[in-house]
Amino acid sequence: MFILGIDTTGKSGGVTLAQGDDAAFRVIASAPISGGTFSAQLVPTVAEMLGNYGFSARDIAGFAVASGPGSFTGLRIGLSAVKGLAEVLHKPIATVSVLEALASRSEARGPVVAALDAGRAEAFVGLYVVDPERKSVTCLDESLRSNAELLEHIESTPQPILVTSDESVAQLVSATRAVVELVARPDSELIARLGLRKLLRGETVAVEALDANYLRRSDAEIFSKGARR
Repeated sequence: MFILGIDTTGKSGGVTLAQGDDAAFRVIASAPISGGTFSAQLVPTVAEMLGNYGFSARDIAGFAVASGPGSFTGLRIGLSAVKGLAEVLHKPIATVSVLEALASRSEARGPVVAALDAGRAEAFVGLYVVDPERKSVTCLDESLRSNAELLEHIESTPQPILVTSDESVAQLVSATRAVVELVARPDSELIARLGLRKLLRGETVAVEALDANYLRRSDAEIFSKGARR
């Protein structure tokens, strides 16, 4: 199965062309995209990669896209591009949470807390059950929590394991009982790998239902709520 993986959730992003099935996964090509240039570079980068390897858009059998949490603008650009391509080509879409991808990097087996720095003394937190043998990551909950709430959860969890790609989160929980795994931030290659598994299992999202997983309220919502008080 020939797929396109896209990640525009962070300060930088990327696109990956990959091919695989239940038994194997192979990256054909990957290219980074700098933050601030997603809207201008995403589609041209995909077109160039396809052309360089002798493919056309119609060769794509499915899409894997990082659905968040992350940058409001970046998420809109990435998801809009996938929506447009999938609708024209009539191909399936698999969404992958960045927290889910982060949890998949853990070497643990069983309950894992995945966390990313969300700023404002808050963290994006995902609770998962990881099974490396079955290559499965089961989501129990994803939420936006204050740093204090994250610490409280860790302290109340027997044998807590936390996986993060942010030094600030690792430092925050360093004084707790948690075993901390500091790993690389998920990229478009990992999004493609996890997305392929979902596509093969039929875990897809309809074009009209594709939406960002922000977890955080927008500034407009925050200010509006403050204005109503």
